[in-house]
Amino acid sequence: MNSFPLGIKFKYNWRKYQENFLNHVDDYLTDDHVHIVAPPGSGKTVLGLEVMLRLNKPTLIVTPTLAIRNQWVQRFCELFLDVESIPEWISTDIKNPNFVTVTTYQGIHAACNNVKESETDDENFEEECSSVSISEIVKKLKKQKIKTFILDEAHHLKNAWWKSLIDLKKEINPTIVALTATPPFDVSGAEWHKYIHLNSAVDVEISVPELMIEGDLCPHQDLVYFTLPTEKEQHTIEEYYNHANDFFEEIRNDKVLLYALENHPVYQNPEQNLDWIYENLSSYTSGLVYLNFTGKEIADIHFEIVGDQQKFVPYFDFFWLEELIDFYLFVDEINFKQFEEHRTNLENKLRRHGFLEKKMVSFLNNKNLTQIFNSSVGKLQGIKEIVDFEYSALNDDLKMVILTDFIKKEFLANTIQNNFELDKIGAIPIFEKLRRENPDKKKMGVLTGSIVIIPKSSKEVFDELCRKKGILNIAVSELSYDKDYFLVNITDQIRHNIVHIITEIFQYGEIQVLIGTKSLLGEGWDAPKMNSLILASFVSSFVLSNQMRGRVIRTDKDNPQKTGNIWHLVCFDEKSKNGGQDFDILKRRFKTFVGVSNDVNSSVENNFERLNIKIIEDKKEFSLINLQTFSFAKDRKNLSRRWNTALAKGNILVEEMKIPIESMRENEEMKMNYLRKMIGNFSGIMVSTVLTFLYEVVSEIVKSFDDIHSTESFFKVSIVAGLIGIIIYGGKFFRATKQYLKYKNIAKHLELIGNIVLKNLINENIIHTPVEKLTVVTSSDVFKNSICHLEGGSNYERSQFTQTLQELIVPVDNPRYLIEQNDRFFFMKKSLYFPIPEIFAKNKNSAEFFRKTWSETFDKSDLVFTRTIEGRKILLKLRFQSLMKRNVQIEHLHKWTR
Repeated sequence: MNSFPLGIKFKYNWRKYQENFLNHVDDYLTDDHVHIVAPPGSGKTVLGLEVMLRLNKPTLIVTPTLAIRNQWVQRFCELFLDVESIPEWISTDIKNPNFVTVTTYQGIHAACNNVKESETDDENFEEECSSVSISEIVKKLKKQKIKTFILDEAHHLKNAWWKSLIDLKKEINPTIVALTATPPFDVSGAEWHKYIHLNSAVDVEISVPELMIEGDLCPHQDLVYFTLPTEKEQHTIEEYYNHANDFFEEIRNDKVLLYALENHPVYQNPEQNLDWIYENLSSYTSGLVYLNFTGKEIADIHFEIVGDQQKFVPYFDFFWLEELIDFYLFVDEINFKQFEEHRTNLENKLRRHGFLEKKMVSFLNNKNLTQIFNSSVGKLQGIKEIVDFEYSALNDDLKMVILTDFIKKEFLANTIQNNFELDKIGAIPIFEKLRRENPDKKKMGVLTGSIVIIPKSSKEVFDELCRKKGILNIAVSELSYDKDYFLVNITDQIRHNIVHIITEIFQYGEIQVLIGTKSLLGEGWDAPKMNSLILASFVSSFVLSNQMRGRVIRTDKDNPQKTGNIWHLVCFDEKSKNGGQDFDILKRRFKTFVGVSNDVNSSVENNFERLNIKIIEDKKEFSLINLQTFSFAKDRKNLSRRWNTALAKGNILVEEMKIPIESMRENEEMKMNYLRKMIGNFSGIMVSTVLTFLYEVVSEIVKSFDDIHSTESFFKVSIVAGLIGIIIYGGKFFRATKQYLKYKNIAKHLELIGNIVLKNLINENIIHTPVEKLTVVTSSDVFKNSICHLEGGSNYERSQFTQTLQELIVPVDNPRYLIEQNDRFFFMKKSLYFPIPEIFAKNKNSAEFFRKTWSETFDKSDLVFTRTIEGRKILLKLRFQSLMKRNVQIEHLHKWTR
């Protein structure tokens, strides 16, 4: 078989953006790559299949999970072949490829590395991979003449499987079709390079607002439900905080620790230990902060080393305590060796109280404390209240999915009663909570990799779907403690079809609340009729959290009025200033979610603030916040209106960088330098004018003494002399004033810096869009924070611009080169330093080009190489300043605008 059978065609009409893409696909394929980025629900799968047909060559399709692998086969058969049985020329076994072979990233990695590996996460189905080498895989693929690779959810390259794919690509040299909803923009530069090396640059990008305008995604909203720890959990939390405070007080009065630090060489002879200070600045500073905290005087030499002319010492808090303990126990074991017994006792105490794990000291952001909030049993009650509310609003139309991290199968009982205390979060505990408190008789089910539960009322539909798949004699058994539910026995016969079967039962409405695991249903799973989703998961990754949310925003062709509610659970920490780690995870999630705001003047953006939730400290008011959230959840008609209002405001989704005013202090200092320069020039003008005036007066007096007969004549001569001075020297003052006004506005200043970054990215061939089609846009908000984004170019180019600009703005870490800008004010000299972003610091030519463009925009500047002794001294002072700004963060905002 050398080509696809004739007559294969997509059975429906193409959407506008799909048709536009297909009309230009040949242009994208000139480099044998096409890279498509589009949200869930945009039809990436059918686009990939259509490109496969147009290329008309044997194809390898690679997917993240077995469920998605099977979905590709099902979509092809249903939407293109219009058959139910799978043709023999389609294979799902990488060891036995055919004209079309569909496999998983894990399957290729396992096969190519001679290992046996689960195809999905720990709770999902396993697929055996016999021991074959990559050469054998290549040989088999070449025998089938495979020349097209389709990489679904191509962001999975960030995992360990990338090497196997790169090796296959090198050997086969195929045409690559890469599809993803979420490019891994948050990975390191090295990982991004691997991603682009395999998939090439992004060719086509489709945003959520664009799909909303096209009607390809339904109106949806993010809703946050606040819970509090249970009494038992609260007791554990209070005990934890008490131990932390006790430990803090103990360290405050620890004479041994104080003696050890006072006599450490770095504090006795700092100038002889500059290299050590450079490598361990945070440890060194923590010691100074502690010594000052205990009343010890800090010698001036320490302030000279770190360049702190104000002699400011921060207050000793838990952050510095963590740094200090890390220093004392792990950073410098040699100089603290004589205190071995004291250090061992301290380490053991930290471990006993859960403040130390794998040589990581943590008090308030501790893993154990975070786990209490993440998996708080109080969330079970929150889930129940959300389910009851949604059912009261939608009744039999409710089609809800609850996604969680674990199964927790130990909460299933084989006795006539299930009285297990529900003290953990997982699929089975959630099911049990809802089953035990279900007066409305809601139809509930469980779908995980190893446990499947269906309501008894759905058994007939289940049997019918099994028969259609040719699956007979499926073993099911009643739950021993509830005869209204069946437990499905997962056998090899049903293993690869169970997800599809249960999904269909859910779509039919025979299951109204489906509880599953994120790894099985969180990515690629498709159930368009779903109208409510509860994310009972703790994941905060850029990719997976967005994938899970994408399950509910798909449109339903049978229900044009569909809307989707996405529920997020957070257990609030009343003792934390910022609400605790669980709340932090939630806010990080929202950095990846583009959605509609809750205010009157609706907008589309990606931050938590768009929900307009006013966090309070009184726990009694959390119920009021949740009631307000329920009102938003119930008003689904207004949700559509809010989306329409927000979408009418823009035509493009831009990525803005919000820079706190604290991060722009160096730029503020540069502005003040220009002000000082203006004042200096003005002073020079005045002095020169006076001198010129005096010269002219004296000379005129000498020359025309006889002609001066009155005061009026004298003033005429003075005016002439003054005008000469103003004409000669006034130009300098005008230029100085113009220069100051040019940099007075920090947002305008940021625009100039942004243009420097843009010129250098173009010079490095990272941005290919013509410069005349690109604009650096800046503004300021009411708090004088600066906002910047690149207008024009591809999503990748805009992302690279933002990332590079951020490196230039953020506090200095360890750059290879610095820009030094000198300023003189009379006899005083002051230097300002800016880090050259890594991408321009890889060689001196690139760094020199950056210096040149900087000097052309601002004043003459010099290049400082930080890998010299002098460079390290400068860097040490800058890093100390950065350490003092540890709470300053730059935000990335996505906004729909014009």
